[in-house]
Amino acid sequence: MAPSSTSKLLFCILASLFLVTSAQNCSHYTFPANRIFTTCKVLPFLEANLHWSYNSSSTKVSIAYRAKQDPKGWVAWAINPTRQGMVGSQALVAFHKSNDSMIAYTTQITSYSPSMLEANLSFQVSNISAEYLNNEMIIFATIGPLGNGTTVNHVWQGGNSVANDIPQMHPLSSPHLQSFGEIDFQKL
Repeated sequence: MAPSSTSKLLFCILASLFLVTSAQNCSHYTFPANRIFTTCKVLPFLEANLHWSYNSSSTKVSIAYRAKQDPKGWVAWAINPTRQGMVGSQALVAFHKSNDSMIAYTTQITSYSPSMLEANLSFQVSNISAEYLNNEMIIFATIGPLGNGTTVNHVWQGGNSVANDIPQMHPLSSPHLQSFGEIDFQKL
């Protein structure tokens, strides 16, 4: 049976309300320590958000990536300088270490079975840190200067477990495989 016009209209209204609510959650989020970001985007998968402030004179971007996550899991946000997708990504990773402190570091994703060990990236990263607050993991960092413009391919991810202080493979469900896109840090 085909859906009625009324049910289609109701679906459109509910979807619109969801999108407006999601955007409000992003722009009205209050970070600890009075950190402020000028722009944010609700990412379409994994209950994640990216907040940023772009400095045009230094071509650096201060970011906060936040996503819902269990305290035993991990999150990552990455730029892929050469193409869309995971392989080739330059990632910022965060999780609770075995001593229960939060850690954030950089790693390169060179294959579909990356080591997830700390490694330098092809661009500068400074002021990297992480927090766990309200069932969300948050990665803070400053990236750049951006040498190839302000539009980048980005990837975000999360996994359920960490073993011996190394993030383990993320699920292969559809939302995890679709968590990539393009973002322009100059657009508001």
